[in-house]
Amino acid sequence: MAIAPGTPLPQRRLFLLPTRFGLGWAVLVLLLLLFGINYQNSLAFALAFWLFAVAVVALLRTWRNLLGLRATLRLPAETFAGGEARLGVTLEGGRPRHVVEVHAPGASASVSLPEGRGEAFLSLPAPRRGEPPLPLLRLESAWPLGLVRAVAWLEADERLLVYPRPRPDELPEHRLAGAGLEATDFAGLRRAEPGDSPARLAWKQWSRTGVLAAKAFSVPPRQQLWLDYDACRGDPETRLSTLCARVLAHHQAGDRYGLRLPGLTLPQGEGAAQRREALAALARFPGHPAEGPGAAS
Repeated sequence: MAIAPGTPLPQRRLFLLPTRFGLGWAVLVLLLLLFGINYQNSLAFALAFWLFAVAVVALLRTWRNLLGLRATLRLPAETFAGGEARLGVTLEGGRPRHVVEVHAPGASASVSLPEGRGEAFLSLPAPRRGEPPLPLLRLESAWPLGLVRAVAWLEADERLLVYPRPRPDELPEHRLAGAGLEATDFAGLRRAEPGDSPARLAWKQWSRTGVLAAKAFSVPPRQQLWLDYDACRGDPETRLSTLCARVLAHHQAGDRYGLRLPGLTLPQGEGAAQRREALAALARFPGHPAEGPGAAS
């Protein structure tokens, strides 16, 4: 019944469901027909057939608004437990379309396609860490009159990666401020270069020797450390939250760090790649499986 994202919606995967307004419209047409038959009223016949023709045209226009539509998904850059995953949904139709609604458990968005392409974001609840599957997405359109709803379902194979929620009390202020990265230790003199700050120039040296030099400062060595699961206290989820906070803090401070988890050791490193690998390892750590986004906890 559902199709994969990126596949144009075929007609056999589109379903037309009547709305309350559409059912009322059908009842009105039926009553007009009965009235015309009982009283031989040609005006009632004409109005009934006109309303029926309008309904048929509206049904076809609603169906065509979704037919051939292609949906692609863009996963969020990063998501932490307890927050929301912003899932990007791009719809392409090759021709102008009217508003299409995208629904997921706990989230909805409307996509406008005046030039045949539109994008919206779904804010999916992510209560727990892990790799939950993407929920089933539902595309709907009730344009132009709202008599019926054209419905199609999308089922993606991708999974979200939800990182543990960092513990606020595990974010040391001196690490977040980047302490240890400022060049404050005097290391000697070097030849002055254009652009050097006047405060860094050795004026006394210049007055004695006639050679303009600049003061050189060394950067204190960055910390090189290990973040160890066994060194943390608390239950497994508390330990992972502690490690997540420390990964964020040491990454921002520019430290070299490694990660030790039961059954996994991430070598010491630094930079965005190290941060990404460490957070992914914490998210995938065996434990209770994460529920799908939007599922009740």
